[in-house]
Amino acid sequence: MFAACSRSAIEPGEALRLDGPETKGVPIAVFHTDDGEFFAIDDTCTHQDASLADGWLEGCEVECPLHASKFNLRTGSADAPPAKRPVRTHQVTLDEETVFITLSDEAPNLPPGVVPGGVA
Repeated sequence: MFAACSRSAIEPGEALRLDGPETKGVPIAVFHTDDGEFFAIDDTCTHQDASLADGWLEGCEVECPLHASKFNLRTGSADAPPAKRPVRTHQVTLDEETVFITLSDEAPNLPPGVVPGGVA
């Protein structure tokens, strides 16, 4: 588990991209929903290399800015094509000030040509 950011660093309805040594080469997107919930998923669409933190957040779903695939923030499921594979989700823990993330042990579902740490 690592401290990702302060709770106030992400406004409701917005996201923050994390890309540092603590993410082990796979960028993470942290979302703060309008309902006040926080979620963390891999920041790369499983269809093509695009940042989901740059997408559109609606409820507990994010739409990829490149081809409009939608992903459920709770489960990571791909809810709208062209993406077919889910994104990896990560456990989020909150205290009064800080958002903590525990990375999933599962392998990331990166799009073709993308490997942890960069493009193949």
